[in-house]
Amino acid sequence: MFFFFVLLCFFASVQAQQYPHKAVKVIIPYPPGSTPDIVGRTLSTKLQEALGQPFVVENRAGAGGNIGADSVAKSAPDGHTLLVAVNGPVAVNKFLYKNLPYDSDRDLLPISLLASSPQMLVVMPSVEANDFKVFLSYLKKNPGRLSYGSVGSGSASHLTMELLKSDAGVFIVHIPYRGFPPAVTDMLSGNIQTMFAIIPAVLPQVKAGKLRPLAVTGLKRSAMAPEVPSVAELGYPQLESLAWIGLLAPAGLPQEILNRINAQTVRAMRAADTVDMLGKQGFDVAAGSPAEFSAWIRAEQAKWSKVIRVSGATAD
Repeated sequence: MFFFFVLLCFFASVQAQQYPHKAVKVIIPYPPGSTPDIVGRTLSTKLQEALGQPFVVENRAGAGGNIGADSVAKSAPDGHTLLVAVNGPVAVNKFLYKNLPYDSDRDLLPISLLASSPQMLVVMPSVEANDFKVFLSYLKKNPGRLSYGSVGSGSASHLTMELLKSDAGVFIVHIPYRGFPPAVTDMLSGNIQTMFAIIPAVLPQVKAGKLRPLAVTGLKRSAMAPEVPSVAELGYPQLESLAWIGLLAPAGLPQEILNRINAQTVRAMRAADTVDMLGKQGFDVAAGSPAEFSAWIRAEQAKWSKVIRVSGATAD
């Protein structure tokens, strides 16, 4: 029995050393040009350089990220199919959708949290609110008059507004989009009036005076927009909310391959040029161990499942 165990360990070690032995598919369930796509392509390039095989990005957008996540969940657990995804399909959608074709806890294996970012609450200048508290007062006096955009059901931009609605007792209509570019375009056209967005997605319009910033969803101000108050200093620390991106694989991936991918991922994400690139996208590098990412996902599930239950949010 001991000899058999040693033999298994030997073959597992050899398998890990030989990984990858063919091209690796990196599924990103969002459109090209989106922040997860930018991060995923940057990481894929570095993993390809480090591991000597092509890391080929495939964009499979739709259903709040569920289509791409499901394709990975049903792939062979050999490390040759990976998933770069955000909050929704990894931690939130299981509480938001009635019939998911996969179970994120059972079918997906966390490799590393990659990056996280606070968001900015912006409104159209036509909205009669010059600051956050006046905005809340306006919403209470005008229930259902405004609509807000998000990058999809289950995204941070969706659930942060649902958290605000529930906490403040206000009502705004949700309009989901496939990424920030179309949401911002529709907002500038006057079709929606407000949204939470990662800061770089709206900062040019804020600087041009086309959108009005009211708050950032961190416990402190953002270096990208130091003039905008944080929700904590405004007296609403419970509204802290981070958009985040992580790397996952199909469940059942051998531990040795998991360790190899994680080590190279952490090295790639902590490289100076990656940190600089992500900083310009408004994200902080958060690369760490699979155990740390698993704990992060559990904490996110606990927080947002409560928000979904209390607010009645749905995947509309």
